[in-house]
Amino acid sequence: MTEADDWARAEAAPSDEEIARIRRLIRRVTEEVDQLTDAERAEIQQAAAMVRKTRQGFLGMPRIPQPLPDLRPERPV
Repeated sequence: MTEADDWARAEAAPSDEEIARIRRLIRRVTEEVDQLTDAERAEIQQAAAMVRKTRQGFLGMPRIPQPLPDLRPERPV
């Protein structure tokens, strides 16, 4: 069972290349955001706030509909 645990740990962890790619992406995005005007940043912040607000309505416990009433009570189960 220890071998399975080692395998699972190795597969679950991102590779060094994946980590490097994400770091390059973050660096690139940060540099581009630094070049934006204040108006452009405000527009992005508004859009992000709208997305967060919308997602709040979708996340959380799923809604479970009430069962439909039995329209034929004389029918055996």
